[in-house]
Amino acid sequence: MQFFGLDAARPVRSFGRSLAPYRARLIGAALIYVLKDSPVWLMPVITSSIIDAVVAHGPLGRLAFLGLAAFVVLAQNYPTQLLFTRWYSGASRQLGADLRNTLTSRLQHLSIGFHSRASAAVIQSKVVRDVENVELMMQQAGPAALSAVLVLVGAITITALSVPQFIGIFALTVPVGAGLWALMTRRSAARNAAFRREVEQFSSRIGEMATLMPITRAHGLENVASERVARSAEGVRTAGYTLDVLNSGFGALTWVILQLIGVVCLLLAAWASISGWAAISAGQVVLLSSYFALLTGAVTSLLSLLPILTRGGESLKSIAEVLQEPDLEHNEGKSRPAAAHGRIRIDNVGFSYPGSTAEALHRIDLEIADGETVAFVGHSGSGKSTLLNLVLGFVRPSSGRILFDGIDMEELDMRSFRRFMSVVPQESVLFEGSIRDNITYGLTDVSDARVTASLSDANALDIIEALPDGWNTPVGERGARLSGGQRQRLAIARALVREPRILVLDEATSALDSVSEIKVRDALGALMKNRTTLVVAHRLSTVRSADRIVVLEHGRIVETGSHESLLAAHGRYARLHLIQSQ
Repeated sequence: MQFFGLDAARPVRSFGRSLAPYRARLIGAALIYVLKDSPVWLMPVITSSIIDAVVAHGPLGRLAFLGLAAFVVLAQNYPTQLLFTRWYSGASRQLGADLRNTLTSRLQHLSIGFHSRASAAVIQSKVVRDVENVELMMQQAGPAALSAVLVLVGAITITALSVPQFIGIFALTVPVGAGLWALMTRRSAARNAAFRREVEQFSSRIGEMATLMPITRAHGLENVASERVARSAEGVRTAGYTLDVLNSGFGALTWVILQLIGVVCLLLAAWASISGWAAISAGQVVLLSSYFALLTGAVTSLLSLLPILTRGGESLKSIAEVLQEPDLEHNEGKSRPAAAHGRIRIDNVGFSYPGSTAEALHRIDLEIADGETVAFVGHSGSGKSTLLNLVLGFVRPSSGRILFDGIDMEELDMRSFRRFMSVVPQESVLFEGSIRDNITYGLTDVSDARVTASLSDANALDIIEALPDGWNTPVGERGARLSGGQRQRLAIARALVREPRILVLDEATSALDSVSEIKVRDALGALMKNRTTLVVAHRLSTVRSADRIVVLEHGRIVETGSHESLLAAHGRYARLHLIQSQ
């Protein structure tokens, strides 16, 4: 992973330090640019010399020499432009790719808690739009800044050699430009920050709209959804319009001020030549006028880039917020076991969500043998899913500890240990690709026989046989071409092909119709065989065969036993069973 030491408090300054890996290519590109851009500040010298030769009526040999010099200076621009583009664009594009890869890697290391809080649409905006803004800033601001510096250095140097009396007027553009830049930066920063927030909120609204589309359509709430997005779009429009007006007014003010200074410079040069105050030839008047036009153009160009630079700075800040996010799942340097048996010890575990004073789980104490199936039941909010998330390591206990095969979870690299675990959630997620790609996701060198066996055990071979291209059939985005039951059986096949030692089933049949549930339940029977299995279910019919059933209430274990023993105890489980049986 490419490291970027970006600081959200100083995004632009820290970005300069982050360019170190690309320094050689950028310096090489800058040196090439000096040669490529030389016509800009050399051609006024050649032009003024030609004018002076015309005024002096010769000699013709001097005109021929100046013409040849002009041809060489201009012709070299073509090959050097291509070489500069290859080096500079190559570096900026590589920077964009490295930034996206670094963001993606960081997102993979951030905790599930972070991802539950963050909007997927906003995260997508950071990886796509914000990195694009940084690339745009590099591609547009870099060459413009180089050109402005070269024009400034070239103009002042040649003016000092030919007409030193005008150096002060030329140097005046620097403080004027710096003052305008400082004024604009202060006013623009707040407007750009507001615009970024509005765009991120709009991205979040679009993501919500896409997710809620079936509910919106089912309840006839299309107008409500459209109005909700429209309000956010109006916020983007207002913030963008305010920013555009500010940038436009500043650009016009800058142009007027610098053009007025240019006119003053031209009049002074003409007056000095006519009055004899300075020995200035007609060619030198043209030279001074041309250079000042170049200077004002360069400064105007630089100042016109301020919106891009400010937007790029805001995007750098946005990217840095992710790269500096402390909510990481820490695994580095921890034990990576080569195998797992499946024994789990939940030792006096308590858990509270951040910002909450109440415990979601309280003093949970449970020993699960390898190969045992334990089901967790209880009303919504009793702590079932929280307990599964703790076992998966998505969140960590506030008190107590969880041990796998006698090793504390805090000593394990959970990314590695999860190779021995598989999860079948309530709603299985498939990506856009073939059925085989979805089943073997993340695995390499999986034989066809192993895939077939997994599909057979998952009671899913009939799905494959009914499709024209078999397991090479695309499933559509999020598996849209398949029914809920079919997606769930393929998810079970995906779990089976990994041959896990620990299996987590989170409401794996609750969203299915009765026919699909029977097929999925049969598939789950094959999946749970000889594996440590943790099951969460609302339908008690799906947990009857569990070795143990644990009843949770308000984050506490209130009953434990088999289906028959809990019914005989006439406690909370029996009451739940009675309610569902009616």
